Amino acid sequence: MKRLLPCLCTTILALSAHAADVPGGGIDGAALMRHVQVLASDRFEGRAPATAGEERTVAYIAERFAEAGLQPGGDGGGWTQAVPLVRARVEGPVVATLHVGGEDRALANGEDITLQSLSPVDRVEVERAPLVFVGFGIDAPERGWDDYKGADLAGKVAVVLINDPDFETPEPGAFDGRAVTYHGRWTYKYEELARRGALGALIVHETAPAAYGWETVRASGLSPLFDIPRADAARHHTLLRGWIHRDTAVSLFAAAGLDFEREKARAQTAAFAPVALGDATLSAAFDVVRDEVVTRNVVGRLDGASRPGETVIVSAHWDAYGIGEPDASGDRIRRGAVDNATGVAAVLELARVFAAGPRPARSLLFVALAAEEKGLQGATYYAANPLTPLETTAAVLNIEMLSPDGPTHDIATWGNGRVSLEDDLGRIAQAHGRRRSPDPNLESGFFYRADHFAFARAGVPAITIGAGLDMVEGGVERGTALREAYFADCYHRPCDAWSPDWDPSGQVRDVELLYALARELADGDHWPHWHEGSEFKALREASQERRARPAE
Repeated sequence: MKRLLPCLCTTILALSAHAADVPGGGIDGAALMRHVQVLASDRFEGRAPATAGEERTVAYIAERFAEAGLQPGGDGGGWTQAVPLVRARVEGPVVATLHVGGEDRALANGEDITLQSLSPVDRVEVERAPLVFVGFGIDAPERGWDDYKGADLAGKVAVVLINDPDFETPEPGAFDGRAVTYHGRWTYKYEELARRGALGALIVHETAPAAYGWETVRASGLSPLFDIPRADAARHHTLLRGWIHRDTAVSLFAAAGLDFEREKARAQTAAFAPVALGDATLSAAFDVVRDEVVTRNVVGRLDGASRPGETVIVSAHWDAYGIGEPDASGDRIRRGAVDNATGVAAVLELARVFAAGPRPARSLLFVALAAEEKGLQGATYYAANPLTPLETTAAVLNIEMLSPDGPTHDIATWGNGRVSLEDDLGRIAQAHGRRRSPDPNLESGFFYRADHFAFARAGVPAITIGAGLDMVEGGVERGTALREAYFADCYHRPCDAWSPDWDPSGQVRDVELLYALARELADGDHWPHWHEGSEFKALREASQERRARPAE
């Protein structure tokens, strides 16, 4: 994360009181830094899927797994699991025009709007499609909520708000207050509008509800899209999709005779019904190049000593955003040092120390997952095509965005998972003189933005673990300032880069906790579980019933 204060500690790391419990000489801070420095170097070109950067990344990770002493855990006895994807990228100029109140306004792609398509076409042409505001675009009968009220969206472009209706209301309502549900995620908005038969979907960007600024939207909006191959892709995607800048949306609503804030307030109530944006229409045209590519999960295996058929997965995504538009300095490489070369480095170091120590009872799979930044594609593919049965997968420990700014008193989990793994991590952290901090930003929806979610949807107990905020030097105030600066300035942008000024001591301490948790899970005979209130509890219980049945 972007450093606001100079490093106050040396690069010579003192071992913690528990470091002696870790085999292989303990967690090596120099190795963690070396992995990040390599993976986030310019030579790896931002580690985008299906690029030369992927080739170098996959080779590097597989070589480190082999050096550690793991066995290949991928397809056909190799180090990788192939993840077939469809890649769709906009080719050439994007022409977009708003027609409203008798006037035409040209929209600049990347500035006023971002437009893309995953529909199976080679050109998108939309001519004066009516614009309709659908509020938050949510259909949730279990919460007594229906934003659509039977509206016919065929041939229309829906304008939809990001996040949930409760995000800005003074009191919690049907959507858990500021803790975003899956209905608040942009992925859900696109999925639901495709189910509703809309011609297009435009999400209004607002920084606080989205949890990132327009530059992040722009970076992803000008990058290729990826999807799993589908025979019926047109049914799963609107013809056109994208985001609209808040200022552009406010101007659009005003030209249509509507007040944006007033309409948003109306959308925060269950009585909301869609409204046409006056006579406003959208015209758009651009070419789309579609091709099928194969990206890869990288998988190393350490067979269990006594229960090798049971598995614990330790994972992190290897991809970043590749080469994109230049920033103010002309830099185009989005290196993904914090997000998520730090996570991959932790997986590599955990693989090394586990292979150096006593063999655990359960098998361990160390997995570097592909295409997380493209919609959790590698994790979703693995969950649908597991290399070991999900019924006998005890847990998934996913690692994201460890801090380069030094040690913290706490370690964090993403979202409110309602899973026993959170309790396990808290207990282990306490034994190490630390604590687990619940996600302080539930409104950001991080639970749905990391690879563990793909496993959770399949019922497997899973969490994502990341850096805490309570800095040993500077406390929560400094930790919060560093986090906010990172997301404001560097998230998914070129300045997310490795620096020799990084202080890896916090990462060492975090990876020590991860080792202790993974060791307990791999050596134990208990099965982690979802707590009451989790939408994944029934799935897990059904899979465990299947596991317990005697073979016929």
